[in-house]
This record gives sequence, C-alpha cells and structure tokens, in this order.
Amino acid sequence: MPESMRSVPATVHNGLLAPYAADPVDSRGRQHHEPAPAYRSEYQRDRDRIIHSAAFRRLEYKTQVFVNHEGDLFRTRLTHSIEVAQVARSIARAMQLNEDLTEGIALAHDLGHTPFGHAGQDALNACMQDYGGFEHNLQSLRVVDELEDRYAAFPGLNLTFETREGILKHCSLKNAAVLGDIGRRFIDKTQPSLEAQLTNLADEIAYNSHDVDDGLRSGLITVESLNTVTLFREQYETVRSLYPDLAPRRTIHEVVRRLIGCQVIDLVETSKASLDRAAPEGIDAVRKYGNSLITFSDAMQEKNLELKRFLRSNLYRHYRVHRMSAKAGRTLTALFEAFLDDPRLLPEDAQQQATLLEKASGKDGRARVVADYIAGMTDRYAITEYERTFNPAM
Repeated sequence: MPESMRSVPATVHNGLLAPYAADPVDSRGRQHHEPAPAYRSEYQRDRDRIIHSAAFRRLEYKTQVFVNHEGDLFRTRLTHSIEVAQVARSIARAMQLNEDLTEGIALAHDLGHTPFGHAGQDALNACMQDYGGFEHNLQSLRVVDELEDRYAAFPGLNLTFETREGILKHCSLKNAAVLGDIGRRFIDKTQPSLEAQLTNLADEIAYNSHDVDDGLRSGLITVESLNTVTLFREQYETVRSLYPDLAPRRTIHEVVRRLIGCQVIDLVETSKASLDRAAPEGIDAVRKYGNSLITFSDAMQEKNLELKRFLRSNLYRHYRVHRMSAKAGRTLTALFEAFLDDPRLLPEDAQQQATLLEKASGKDGRARVVADYIAGMTDRYAITEYERTFNPAM
C-alpha cells in the first residue's frame, strides 16, 4: 500500500463497508505522489477537489436538454450532476458501498461536457474527426488529469485511480491503448468498482426522470402522451388514486419522485441478489467478474428502455429542441474552424498551449487545444465568443 494512501479509514452509516466495496486505504493511488490528508479519506479529498474546480462551476451554465436562457427552472449540467450524486449516494449507503467515492464520480462524470449538451458534443466530434475525435467522457478524464490548473505540484486534480476509473465509463480500444492503467479494463474486458457501476445507472435514473419533469414543464410533451409509457403510467395512476384532488404541478412532482424511488428500489434489490449469488470477496473479484453486478431487473430494464425511446422520439427530437441543437452545432463548428485556421484569435494562454502542442503533435495538437477551449465554454460564453469573433460591431 502506498504511504500516501494511509488516511482516514472509510465507514458507512450504521456499519462498516461491505468487503467488496472500494476502501481508500487500499486505493491504487494517484498519478503524482502526495502526503495523505489529515482528517479526510482519499476519496473525500477527490470529491472536495472536484467541487472546488472551475470545470464544476462552469456546469451551472451548460445545457442538459434546454439551453440556460430558455427558463430558470430547467436542469443544467450542474443541477443534473448534483441530482445524480444524491441518487448514487443513497444507493451506495443502502448497499454498504463507499459513499465518498460514489459522490466524487457522480459530481465529475460530466465535467468534460461541451456547451449546448449532446448537440455540442456531436458538432465538436465532427470537427475533430481528422484529429482524433472528441468524446465528452474522455474529455472529463482529460479535465481532471490535465486541464484543471490549480495546484503547484501537479497538473489537473490528481485524483485517485478509483475516481478516474469511474469517470471513464466507456472507451474505444484505440483510446484505451494510450491511456495506460486506467484504460486497461477495456482491453482486458474487466469491470470497474461497484461504486462506478452504480453511478452509471444512477445517472440514467436521474436524467430519465428529470427529463420527464423538464419536458412536461416546457410543454413539449404531455401527461396524455406519457401515459403510453408503462413506467410513467404506473406511477401516475398510483398518485391519482391516492391524491385525486392534488394540483397538476404537485401531481407531476409526486410522480417524478416515485419514478426515481421505484427504480432505486429495483436496482438495490436486484443488485443485492446478484452480489449474494456472486459472493465477491473484494474489489479485485468485482473487477474480474464477467459482467456488471449492479443491474436493474429484466422487467425494469424493459420499462426503462421504453421510457428512453419515448423521450428520444418526443422530446430530444422535438422540432424546437432540434432547432436549438442545430443553431448550437453551427455556432461551435464556426468557432472551431475560425480558431483552427487562425490560432491568434484564441486568448493568449490558449495560443501558447496551441503552439506547444503543435510542435509536439502537429496540427492534431493545435486542434486538440481548440477543442479543449471550446469544450470548456458555457452556453452563454460560446454565444458571446461567436459574436466577438464574427460580429464587427463587437
């Protein structure tokens, strides 16, 4: 065990961690050596660094589904990340897994997301096709490993292996081959920690349920149309039966609350049964297991898939959402092409970085710096940069 990992032992509410949970005392360490924290575990330190990072603060003005200026009450990447962390923590506590690690992964999972949500990612990936591509999951790892510029002794946030492993949810074999130990599981076809597995599904629970809420608030989908979806209809009929006189908005809040609750209960109960059957003796056994041990039941997976299909067809592909997505894509594409063609349009620190990476990797290096700069923008900053770059009056 590395000396830097000798820190506060981890416990959970009303008991010790399960034997297959991640324990900071047994962490695989950090990329750069540091003295152990005095009164926190290593995973608490990770979580705290994520919360204090600039990338985390920028999530406040990054699109979830609706662009920030479309309404004050729609989810942003920041509120989504906080909601994922709450759901994931609750599951971790119920299963005696490490809450601090789970929370850190949840809070960091979208740090690499572009402005304007998935439309921004698609546009930036298209721009980067000749330069290695762009994927927000890999960008999140790049943010915590390299791009955050806060500490004197090392680049990035210098997070533990386990937090970094959880951030990297998926990865191509080509990219995995150059990532070292953190990419090895994609080559060896092994599993991440249980905390990483559950955070991935907590993300699904949060965004499916809250996209229903935001979609209804926007008026782009209706209760009548959602009642064709089994998971929603079951909860809606229960709420209407128990509270027939409840106001419509409170009814929706109660339905969304129950949507989250029934999925969490199913996930915990199914996963506990899976763990009882597999009986892994520790985290190494979890990693070597053939498939994920944190799962929904078959019935819940089918209901989730039906809800996802509904949201894709009726919300994400709604013409009003698509109009905004198309405008966002054109904005980021224009910025990328302008900055790549003339790096002198970039701020001075980005210009310097572009020069360094271009010397090391040619035009690929310059393009990567441009992608880093654009991916780090908030929605409103991207709009402002577009005006500054193309509007002579600015």
